[in-house]
Amino acid sequence: MKHRHHQFSALAVATALLGLSSQAMANGLYVAYAGSMGAVMDLHLGPAFAKTHNVHYQGEGQGAYGLARLIATHKLRTDVFVSITPGPIEVLMKAGLVKEAYPVASTAMCIAYSPSSPYAQDFRKAAAGRVPWYMVLQKPGVIFGRTDPKTDPQGQNIVFTFLLAEKYYHQPDLAKKILGPIENQQQLFTEASLLSRLKSGQMAASSGYLSAVKSLHLPYITLPDQINLSNPAMVKNWYSKVHFTLNLDGKPKTMHTQPLVFYAAVPTDAPDPKLGMAFIHFMTSPQGQAMFRETGYSPPKGSMLE
Repeated sequence: MKHRHHQFSALAVATALLGLSSQAMANGLYVAYAGSMGAVMDLHLGPAFAKTHNVHYQGEGQGAYGLARLIATHKLRTDVFVSITPGPIEVLMKAGLVKEAYPVASTAMCIAYSPSSPYAQDFRKAAAGRVPWYMVLQKPGVIFGRTDPKTDPQGQNIVFTFLLAEKYYHQPDLAKKILGPIENQQQLFTEASLLSRLKSGQMAASSGYLSAVKSLHLPYITLPDQINLSNPAMVKNWYSKVHFTLNLDGKPKTMHTQPLVFYAAVPTDAPDPKLGMAFIHFMTSPQGQAMFRETGYSPPKGSMLE
């Protein structure tokens, strides 16, 4: 897979050349997106695009790896697929279903916590830097939630965050002390339900993308760049120092860190590829970027994937 720098204006040209027709758009826009993007997609970007283009919008949010595998096996057809990290996009590139993907936004890992938890005061102190956040997570009775690393990039990214925290804070076995096994079923929830469960008080704290946590107005602990996976410049010399192994399809696979950039692509079997490209253009336009910004996302980082 190659990376090259991309100017947003090129998308405008590509969209114009595609010559969107009203008949094509009448079928509606279908978008499959990383589950943490529910608020910005279904409440902002999707409805705004549907209104200005006079089409119906339908969004589907799940773990990005799970969605990629559904698309790769032709069990799901969508006009646009929006992934967090390049990994799920690479699944579709290997399947011959995606030729290029555009960075549309970025985010960072954080620790979200429930304001109604008995430990909320402890987490507030950690957020203010008065006590180490990882010590609060080790308190007896603290329930921590995360997503499945087999189906969701966030489930992998929080493991990387803790492995990096071990090195950064000089805390051996920190990941094991808080997370337990990599696939600890007592901590695993779907990405779409994780933060809603946290908000309702079913757990004390959870992993989170800063963008999604801000969208839901949840309190959180900001993590330094050295462990939050937000800085592409740190991938080679720092983030890449950690890895772990998952059993996928009966075979062990070593997982490596990737920067937290959201990429959008139009699959080759999209029902309406012209409309899909128009939506990607909309996401990278000033109006779309303002919606991302207002819901807690950072600007896109890095280069186009191809």
